[in-house]
Amino acid sequence: MSRSIHRRTFLTGAAAAVVALAAPRATAATTATGARISTAFTLPDDRAYPEGIALDPRTGDAYVGSFTTGAIYRAAAGSRAADVFLPAGADGRTTANGLKADRVGRLWVIDHTTGIDVYDLRDRSLLARFEVPEGDARFINDLVIAADGTAYATDSVRPVLYRVTPAEVTRGGSAPLVAHYDLSGAVPPQAPDTYALNGLVADPTGRLLFVVDMTGGGLYRVEVADGSVRRVALHGGDLVNGDGLELSRRTLWAAHNRSNTLTRWHLSADGTEARLARTLTDPALQIPTTLARTQHGLLVVRSQFDKGGPMGQGTPTTPFTVARVTGM
Repeated sequence: MSRSIHRRTFLTGAAAAVVALAAPRATAATTATGARISTAFTLPDDRAYPEGIALDPRTGDAYVGSFTTGAIYRAAAGSRAADVFLPAGADGRTTANGLKADRVGRLWVIDHTTGIDVYDLRDRSLLARFEVPEGDARFINDLVIAADGTAYATDSVRPVLYRVTPAEVTRGGSAPLVAHYDLSGAVPPQAPDTYALNGLVADPTGRLLFVVDMTGGGLYRVEVADGSVRRVALHGGDLVNGDGLELSRRTLWAAHNRSNTLTRWHLSADGTEARLARTLTDPALQIPTTLARTQHGLLVVRSQFDKGGPMGQGTPTTPFTVARVTGM
């Protein structure tokens, strides 16, 4: 499968996505006492600048994507170091952000400029590619796999969600990535160069999606059946700088990248309200872009985007690492 879409320079898009975020706001958050930040595992490559993470639900292995090279790293469950799973530039991909592993052994990888690649975790073969049509403004950012195997993805420069069904993956080959839900009637209008929709999760039934507006700080609830959108009432704080999300039953965690913050929220039974329960802010989070929950705590991607990466200048601390956070 060849890629014909002209690739936009990743640095321009990434810098705008992070630098354009609103300054951190003071909240009525409860500081997480007893929280602990440690290193879960290290990443190879001194220019990794990781962004996304996925856990294989069958094995517990973790996969992390490099925003600057497109490489994918794998840390076997319990391992203290990751190895290269897919090398930089694999299948023409030179950036990787959103990642998810599904229950049938496939790894979904977002290239924010072009679309989504789907790999077989057994033999690393490319099974399918879903591309945004050439010429469309886009910044494909995060994705989630719902209970029925359907994948949904956010676009940070358009208020839309994309959808890929299991049948479309089974067909394989290359296919268009088509916007399925339009959130423009609910998300506040943004300036043309503003990046908004980012992290995305699904409830256990797969009937509801929750997506964060990282610039406006809102959380939106999307009904899968009819596409209706409702803003979630947030109590005790907001989701400004909100990046990756994680949902377990009615507990929602968020990574706030620019402010080096993690938050934990309690969702109401119908998902129309969320109350802030805990907040952890610490420079040791190193610009957290996303997180994944394990039985041993949260795995948090330390992007270091502000240290010579897409967001700033300087020298990153190497090796790049994924943190383990307990007490959140």
